[in-house]
Amino acid sequence: MLVHVGSLAMIEILTIGARLAGVVAESPVDIGHNGTVTSTSLTRPVGISSVNRPSIVAVGTIVWLGSEVMFFAGLFAIYFTLRSTSPGLWAAMTAHLNVGYAATNTIILVSSSFACQAGVFAAERLQPRRKSWKITEWGMVEWFFVTYCMGAIFVILQVYEYATLVSEHISISSNAYGSAFYLTTGFHGLHVTMGLFAFLLVIGRAYSAKNFGHKEATSAIVVSYYWHFVDVVWIALFAVIYLLK
Repeated sequence: MLVHVGSLAMIEILTIGARLAGVVAESPVDIGHNGTVTSTSLTRPVGISSVNRPSIVAVGTIVWLGSEVMFFAGLFAIYFTLRSTSPGLWAAMTAHLNVGYAATNTIILVSSSFACQAGVFAAERLQPRRKSWKITEWGMVEWFFVTYCMGAIFVILQVYEYATLVSEHISISSNAYGSAFYLTTGFHGLHVTMGLFAFLLVIGRAYSAKNFGHKEATSAIVVSYYWHFVDVVWIALFAVIYLLK
């Protein structure tokens, strides 16, 4: 929690600093001999291209995702530590896992990344909605809705898996394996749920915006960063929990 608060505060500082730097760069001042201060405008020489600055929102998102990497690294460390101290317990508990079921759920989540990226391509074309029902002419909204549905299916299937394991007396408080399993997969499921809300916000913003522009496209791109990150984390979790028994 402290890592998240600290990273968010850092992002705010970077945002304010970047805005102030942009104001200063765009509105320089000249001090005359009599002490008066006058503003001057910058003119770019002909033939010199402008510098494309990276989006501060995208940079801030990447910094925040860096803190998320450290968070999940801590969860992996907990899992491996408990596993090394209780090899017999792990051998007995992993026998209850349905690898085929989890693999199917993994395919669904990974496939959602492709749909998400298709939505990003549409957003970069500044195409919020479909031109026709032809799949090649879908807009960002349609692709993000497909992504949302696949992510929701992933969460539902994971909840069903939890219910199955609890019926087999494997809960978060049953033993060390249960604690490690539900903490790692549960926090990931929480992140997936947060991503689903983010998709709804982006879709709603696309409908409410009079003109779909670069700000709306940037929001879609930033959400895709988060979603791809969540997918990569799950691939690692699936390999560690379900395959490396």
